Amino acid sequence: MSESLTLEGWLDKLSHLHSKEIDLGLDRVRAVGERLGVLRPAPFVITVAGTNGKGSSVAMLQSILLASGYRVGSYTSPHILRFNERIQLNGADVSDTQIIQAFEAIEQASAQCTLTYFEFATLAALIVFNQADLDYVVLEVGLGGRLDAVNIVDADACLITSIDIDHADWLGTDREAIGFEKAGVMRPHRLAVCSDPYPPVSLVNHARNLGVDLRLINQAYCYKILSTEWQFTCGEIQWVLPKPALLGDFQCQNAAGVVCLLLVAGVALTEASLRKGLVSLHHPGRLQSMSLGNQAWLFDVAHNPQSVCVLAQFIEQQPRTRRLAIFAGLADKDLVPMIKVMQSHIDHWILVDLAVPRATPLAVLNEICHQAGIPEQQIDSFHQMKAAIAFAQSLAVAQVVVYGSFITISQALGELDG
Repeated sequence: MSESLTLEGWLDKLSHLHSKEIDLGLDRVRAVGERLGVLRPAPFVITVAGTNGKGSSVAMLQSILLASGYRVGSYTSPHILRFNERIQLNGADVSDTQIIQAFEAIEQASAQCTLTYFEFATLAALIVFNQADLDYVVLEVGLGGRLDAVNIVDADACLITSIDIDHADWLGTDREAIGFEKAGVMRPHRLAVCSDPYPPVSLVNHARNLGVDLRLINQAYCYKILSTEWQFTCGEIQWVLPKPALLGDFQCQNAAGVVCLLLVAGVALTEASLRKGLVSLHHPGRLQSMSLGNQAWLFDVAHNPQSVCVLAQFIEQQPRTRRLAIFAGLADKDLVPMIKVMQSHIDHWILVDLAVPRATPLAVLNEICHQAGIPEQQIDSFHQMKAAIAFAQSLAVAQVVVYGSFITISQALGELDG
């Protein structure tokens, strides 16, 4: 037992517990979940998978359900500033004590079974939810779907967001292979909604083989962006709704999938509760803006080519100004296109060593920038985020864009928050 550990102590322990950071497979974690009796954490469970848009979709589902008067638990990853962000009850982070007690219960139940950090986190969320008397639980897949720890729970409905190539070492090197992994969260004869306008054939075929009630965007439902609002259509229902309280019109695509799922699942919704849920949601690190002195700062967790393209499209719609980027990415990402797509919008680049095992070293980041065609005189490098931020604030630029990974955003906001 580790009764005296703080949450920080527990998290440090979990990060060294398993020999691998990622160890896909359900046997270990399912066995522990069964012992704990937490595989049915609420009367209705929604699982969200996909490459991009998962976190935003979870935030929308939670916000709309809360606005409709339901008791809701949500589980997301990774966190930005505090681990507690991953597990929420009715929109509020759970306490250190709740998480520690859950970890202690998992340690007892796991016996000789060694679980990963993410598996511990997932089981902790299920324990907290199981004790909370909730109406709905929304679970975000961490990686893939089929073999992700979240998939030990048989979801009543699932939402699959946009799909792109990411985590290729684990999921495959093309959208068809990755689509099949995402489709693994589907359950026979249950509801699945896909908000990717070009769903992989593998996903559609898997749904057909299982007899899944699959609802595809632009077929079962659609959306249209208006000037200040957006229009949702599903069958005979047509609602004009406010845009989600997250920057970027692409969020309307995520919102359309969310509304379709709730509607088809039979959740009692009103147009008023939908409107309230969309305008009151909050999700840090997704086109998050703040003013620092005379500079406008924009933080986005974009960490693969597809999500960086979305970031670039958003910036394209803004007035052209002198702009710099603080950038750092993980070694398993396709970083060259993540830089190239932003190149025309950025006047100066600040590269940072994130100092974590998966981070791309500074020397490699510099070489990648050169490969992308960035001139040497437009690049500065720093070993610490604190120094990078101070340097950015010292320059005569109107906007600073911070992107590249969740860890990049976490470190930057952590320095500014401190």
